[in-house]
Amino acid sequence: MELSILNNINEPSDLKSLSKDELNLLSSEIRNVLIKKVSSTGGHFGPNLGMVEATIALHYVFNSPVDKFVYDVSHQTYPHKILTGRKEAFINPEKFGTVAGYTSPKESEHDFFTIGHTSTSISLACGLAKGRDVKGGNENIVAIIGDGSLSGGEAYEGLNNAAVLGSNIIILVNDNDMSIAENHGGLYQNLALLRETEGKAENNFFKTLGLDYYFIKDGNNLELLIEIFEKVKNIDHPVVIHMQTIKGKGYEDAEVNKESFHWVMPFDLETKEPLVKFESSESYTDITGKFLLEKARKDKSIVAINAATPGIVGVNPIRYELKDQYVDVGIAEEHAIALASGIAKRGGKPVVSFLSSFIQRTYDQLSQDLAINNNPALIMVHGGGITASDVTHLGVFDIPLISNIPNIIYLAPTTKEEYIAMMEWGIEQDKHPVAIRVPRMNVVSTGDMVKADFSELNKYVKVEDGNEVAILGLGSFYHLGAKVHERLKEIGINATLINPRFITGVDEELLTSLLDNHKVVITLEDGVLDGGFGEMISRFYSDKDIRVLNFGATKEFTDSVSLEELYKRYHLTKDLIIADIKKVLEDIKL
Repeated sequence: MELSILNNINEPSDLKSLSKDELNLLSSEIRNVLIKKVSSTGGHFGPNLGMVEATIALHYVFNSPVDKFVYDVSHQTYPHKILTGRKEAFINPEKFGTVAGYTSPKESEHDFFTIGHTSTSISLACGLAKGRDVKGGNENIVAIIGDGSLSGGEAYEGLNNAAVLGSNIIILVNDNDMSIAENHGGLYQNLALLRETEGKAENNFFKTLGLDYYFIKDGNNLELLIEIFEKVKNIDHPVVIHMQTIKGKGYEDAEVNKESFHWVMPFDLETKEPLVKFESSESYTDITGKFLLEKARKDKSIVAINAATPGIVGVNPIRYELKDQYVDVGIAEEHAIALASGIAKRGGKPVVSFLSSFIQRTYDQLSQDLAINNNPALIMVHGGGITASDVTHLGVFDIPLISNIPNIIYLAPTTKEEYIAMMEWGIEQDKHPVAIRVPRMNVVSTGDMVKADFSELNKYVKVEDGNEVAILGLGSFYHLGAKVHERLKEIGINATLINPRFITGVDEELLTSLLDNHKVVITLEDGVLDGGFGEMISRFYSDKDIRVLNFGATKEFTDSVSLEELYKRYHLTKDLIIADIKKVLEDIKL
């Protein structure tokens, strides 16, 4: 498709002179660019297709960056980036990957926050509005939030505060009747009522808070959007614009299969076949789903809990087959932990599944609602580890976060057999809250039987008995430790190899025994070192005559840095680890 309009759009002000017909043609061109680009690179597909017209209308009516747009999650900002000087990253294959998948102030003056987590936009916009007011400004502040994000607690807090701000703040609610998966919660009954009555229902959630309210039935209609946006521009009080859109608009498969097209891997537009082929072998996500379903079929007290991301944490089998034993709390991880504590207190067996990046929201509930009460919930932490992810979705911080809360037992399996045994024990034991760091790697299966009993807390497993050097490889990095062990053996060092299993405690007996014939202990962990597992081992040995080397991630925010580069930076390769060990041994001899 020829980009007759888009080729001439380099900044938002270029939209101002376009006719309505030209604006509509521009929306078609942007939509085609998005479909072609995202299908070839992967990324957020449906959210961006549904926001094309609204984004054009926002930039046509308002004056960005003087007027400020704050996008919730910001996974729907590809059209915004195209209109704000970054279109080459979506049109030119050589420039694909040169912009982030989320808003980034480093990229453009039109982006005000680095955002990748949900339910934050209204709170951030309230802050911008208050800052404007105390500094004597008069610009428009617009928060753009999807209906799925409204289930998050911070969204409620933001709305509550926005309602009494007493000055300009415009909250644009993009209602496509979907989160990543289907929406859950009482709020969505009211949104459905408002859609059915075209915003005229007396029962109106937003109005109960004192917010002015407008409804747009067709949020993919440019003329309607422009009309309402012009009406609220420069408004002197808080207002909500509730627009109904189509997620995935313009691509039939995405309109029909909204969940599977929320985020996509690269695929061929003609054949619909994936461009990236994966081995058909099972994953730890598959193992999770199969195990939990089999357990839940036999035990009605098991309840799987998830916060709007069921597909990536292995709870889809229960979600589809055992609806009464599945709770999707919406984007509300904090509530999920408190809910699990309550279920456990009443004798149920809750299993909560999160991504590592999202469990960061739950610190207070883990501590106050769960751990202080010592209720035996099982928490599954997926995606933990050093990755090439963008800065908002790093999985390196869960070990310090969880392992430093009293009463919680955090386990790190190394194989399929250990993982299943830990899940079994975590569900059936009734003494502690238990978390399991799901391995982020290809499945390793030894066939060895592992007893589902970890009640002897902090008991490490010595896999290979040696001397001089001891290797503690935690979880998925145990296998890196095994490779280091083999390489050391080749150069004449018979090292001890240990599988700690427990992230949250020290096996004092085993560690003390190493003092007899070891000079160096190394720890390997797939996470940040500060406050992590290795530091706990170093602290144990701090007053003893032995050297400790901790290998893991530096405390930093990385943004789409390749895994190869990160492993090199952190000395997490066999050769670099061996070199560090040899250097320490040489220093000891001097």
